[in-house]
Amino acid sequence: MGTRIPYSLFPIPYSLFPIPYSLFPIPYKMKILQIVPSISLIYGGPSQMILGLSPALAKAGTKVTILTTNTNGDSGQESLDVPLNLPIQQDGYEIIYFRCAPFRRYKFSVDLLKWLKDNAKDFDIAHLHALYSPVISAAAMICRQQNIPYILRPLGTLDPADLQKKKQLKKIYTALWERANIAGAAAIHFTSEQEAKVSERFGVNTKDLVIPLGVIPQQKSEEDVRIKLGIPEDKTLILFMSRIEPKKGLDLLIPALNQLLKMGFDFHFVLAGTNPQDPSYEDKIKDEITNSPLKECTTMTGFVTGKTKIGLLQTADLFVLPSYYENFGIAVAEAMVAGTPVVISDQVHIYQQIIDSESGWVGKTDVNSIVNLLTTALSDPQECQRRGLNAQEYALNNFSWEAIAQQMIRAYQEIITMKK
Repeated sequence: MGTRIPYSLFPIPYSLFPIPYSLFPIPYKMKILQIVPSISLIYGGPSQMILGLSPALAKAGTKVTILTTNTNGDSGQESLDVPLNLPIQQDGYEIIYFRCAPFRRYKFSVDLLKWLKDNAKDFDIAHLHALYSPVISAAAMICRQQNIPYILRPLGTLDPADLQKKKQLKKIYTALWERANIAGAAAIHFTSEQEAKVSERFGVNTKDLVIPLGVIPQQKSEEDVRIKLGIPEDKTLILFMSRIEPKKGLDLLIPALNQLLKMGFDFHFVLAGTNPQDPSYEDKIKDEITNSPLKECTTMTGFVTGKTKIGLLQTADLFVLPSYYENFGIAVAEAMVAGTPVVISDQVHIYQQIIDSESGWVGKTDVNSIVNLLTTALSDPQECQRRGLNAQEYALNNFSWEAIAQQMIRAYQEIITMKK
C-alpha cells in the first residue's frame, strides 16, 4: 500500500493562506509532458481525460506537451489523419502525434520513444497514462534514465479483477518491467479513494495522489435525439454509454431489462458504444439483444460523439453502468453533469459520492439488484428528477477541470521541488 495524499484536501493548512490557491501565480512556466498511447476518442475515458486536463493546465499558466500515437482502433480502422512528428497547437497546449509502428495492436511507437529520449531533459515532469502498455513502460524507463520525475496513472489496471485478465502474462510483464516502473515513479495517480484502496503495488511503497477526473459542462443540445434515433417521445429513456466490454456488466443489464419488460415497465433502451479492441464481444452483445424481447425497444447506436452524445446524455431519464470494476467512471460523471440520475454498481469507484449526494442509485453486481434499482427509479419519476438535479450540482462543484488542474499543479510542484 502507498502513502495516500488526497489532493482534494489542502496539503498546507488553509489558515496560513486565507485566499484561494488559484490566485497564487505559478513561480515559473512549468513544462509538463503528458504521454498516452492514443488520444482517439474511440478509446473513451483516457483520451477524454487528457483533452480535458491539458487546456485547464495551460490556462493555469503551464506549458503542456502531449505525446501520443496516431492509432485509431485495433481492428482495421484507418489511423488518425494528423501531421506526424510536428507540434500542433490547440487550446493553449501542444500535441505531437507519432506513427504507431510496429505492433499497432499495442499502440507502440519507436518514433515517440526516440523523441522522448532526445527531449525529455527539456521538461520538469512527465505524466504517464497507462500501465501494461509497451510504449508507456519504455517511456517510464527513459524518464528514469533522463532523471525526469514521472507520475503513473494506472487506469484501473492495478485492480485485482483487472490483473486476472491475462494473469500469467501480466506476472511476467510485472517482473520484467512494471514493478520497477512503479518503484521509480514519483507518484501513482488514482482517480478515487476506492481505486487507491484496492490497487496492487507488488510490494512497492508508493506515494499516491488521489485526484478525480473532470467533465466539461455542455450547452443544452439543440439536436432532438429522440427524433434522430426514432425513440418514442412517451417512453422512458434508459441509456448505457460506455465501451462494450465484459467488465461493464452488460451480461447483468440485458437480462435485468428483459425482466423489467416482463414486469410491465414501458421504456426504451439505448446501447451507445463500441469495442475497437474486441469487436467479437460487441457482436455477441448485439446478438443477445436481437434474440430477446428487448430487441423491440432498443436502439444500438455504436460509437457516438458530438451533438448526438450530448443529446443522449441530456435526454436520458436514467444512465446505467453496472460495471464489475471501474476506477472512476468518466461516463457516469458526464451523465451527472448533464443532469441525469445514475444507476451503478458498487464496483464503480465513485459510488460513495453517488450515495452521499443522492445522485442516483447504487447496487450489487447481480441481476436482481439491478432489477430492484431500476424498479425503484422507474416507479418514481419525481425522485428521478430530484436525483438528476443533485447529480448535476455535485458534478459541477466537484468535477471541474479548472479545480482539478489546480490540484494537479500543486502535486507537480511538490514533486519537482522534492526532486531538486
